[in-house]
Amino acid sequence: MDYPLIWFILIGVLWTGYLTLEGFDFGVGALLPVLGRRPHVGNGVVESENRRRVMLTAIGPHWDGNEVWLLTAGGAMFAAFPHWYATMFSAFYLPLLVLLVALIVRNMGLEYRHKRDDDTWRQRWDMAIVAGSVLAPFLVGVALTNVVRGVPLDANFEYAGSFWTLLNLPSLLGGATFVALSVTHGAHFLALKTDGPIREEARQIAWQVGIVAAVLAVLLLGWLVTTQGSLAVAALAVVAAAGLVGGLLAGRAGREGLAFGGTALTWVAATASYFVALYPAVMPTTLAGGASLTIENASSTTMTLQIMTVAALLFVPIVLLYTAWTYWVFRRRLSTHHIPAPVLVK
Repeated sequence: MDYPLIWFILIGVLWTGYLTLEGFDFGVGALLPVLGRRPHVGNGVVESENRRRVMLTAIGPHWDGNEVWLLTAGGAMFAAFPHWYATMFSAFYLPLLVLLVALIVRNMGLEYRHKRDDDTWRQRWDMAIVAGSVLAPFLVGVALTNVVRGVPLDANFEYAGSFWTLLNLPSLLGGATFVALSVTHGAHFLALKTDGPIREEARQIAWQVGIVAAVLAVLLLGWLVTTQGSLAVAALAVVAAAGLVGGLLAGRAGREGLAFGGTALTWVAATASYFVALYPAVMPTTLAGGASLTIENASSTTMTLQIMTVAALLFVPIVLLYTAWTYWVFRRRLSTHHIPAPVLVK
């Protein structure tokens, strides 16, 4: 049994799950100042706060569970491919540090904004949520695109570039695409999970931002196919494009479930195309005379991978069932009339 290949696929699945699920979380957070305001009402401050609470309540049962996919992906990389983990975290040290800070600040905002009934307090935490929700997918897109594109590794698998090496045109395009797709995905999620004005405005935002996301995705996937691609990568790129276009048209027609499913399919196919383009490498080099890390020379011992495989067979189905159950339980729509008055803490 080819255990390195199995764990390469499993890590790809974990990254796919993270981007598909956390993607709409990021999108909702980024849309907070756009859909969370209501200027033309009698009591605009109260109405605006209720809209924000509806948006955050929609992702409330899910966002922390969605982040487990990232933690599990990082842990699986560390255990299954320690050389990949070490090289990647060494090369991307500063971007990954900023990513970690962005996630921490965002999560603090989600946890702490409701602790005090004070407008200034909430506005500051809202800024943290928005900043983290935009910066995190951008940095993930930059990092993953650089992994597929390749980085300068010497013959000893040591990173020979600098921070600025990572800020190349394809990686910046990847970051921008991930942000635009997250916002589109989040808007479709809000259209599916809310009712009233937020639902209608979310559908409009999804269409407008979705067009931008489609243009960026075509450019990104076109680069991937022409420079790193194969027939399988091209097929996955077509599926990703079809999912996005279909999702936008479904949202335009008021079919929110199909719209959300379309952008979810786009995330799945796009992430899969990245990992298919990467295989059999896990960290290709762009340096003449350098050496690439592959699933063979970067993997742990066979016994380690065997033990991990048994653990995965036992626990992954449980996690999937629990996640599906959570989404089923919290499936109903929300509106501002469901939001109670804030509780004053004395």
